[in-house]
Amino acid sequence: MEPAPSGQTPGELHELVRALVNAARALAAADLVSGTSGNLSARAGEVVAVTATGARLSQLEAEQVTAVDLGGRVVGGCLAPTSELALHLAIYRRYRVGAVVHAHPPVATALSCVLDELPCIHPDMLALGGAVRVAAYQPFGSHEFARATAEALSDRHAVLMSNHGTLAIGDAPDQAVERTRLLEWAAALYWRAALIGTPRVLSGPQQQQLRETVNRMGYGRLHPLGP
Repeated sequence: MEPAPSGQTPGELHELVRALVNAARALAAADLVSGTSGNLSARAGEVVAVTATGARLSQLEAEQVTAVDLGGRVVGGCLAPTSELALHLAIYRRYRVGAVVHAHPPVATALSCVLDELPCIHPDMLALGGAVRVAAYQPFGSHEFARATAEALSDRHAVLMSNHGTLAIGDAPDQAVERTRLLEWAAALYWRAALIGTPRVLSGPQQQQLRETVNRMGYGRLHPLGP
């Protein structure tokens, strides 16, 4: 992708593309996408690096990443960007995030065909913002689809897209991929629990208590031994 778009050094753009390629391959290796389905993007300033339409994420190469500005104008690369470009740009225009991952994980996608919301049934779901909303169905690739998804993402880190798939955001591509993994895990957990009975949902006060505990304990982070 030469030359670097205005405002970006070649090194910055190279690192952005490298992170996107690694995340795309990790997403495919985790069976969260297949074939040419799914797409990813990462933002640096006013430039968004996004996977090309028709790219197989399991074999993504740097040459299959296109750079666009926030208006959707191609500023780097030689391939057409994903057909879901409007979706990615709608997220960047509305939220201060560094990466967007759209995938079709099998369990979460199945639940998107049934549920109006994936309830918060496990503490780990707090990393997604709690219960995960299901964006109302709209034809994919449309501005209506992008708008509905962006609205459902409000104060959350992930969203289900009715009869379609998932979307997760993060500060960087690897974080958005990890949240996609977590969403699929939570969807599978809910599915299994629902086969046995009605899953117990964590209440608002219970979730708030968990958040306070996580913050106090530094849960999920490495800690050096004290003196």
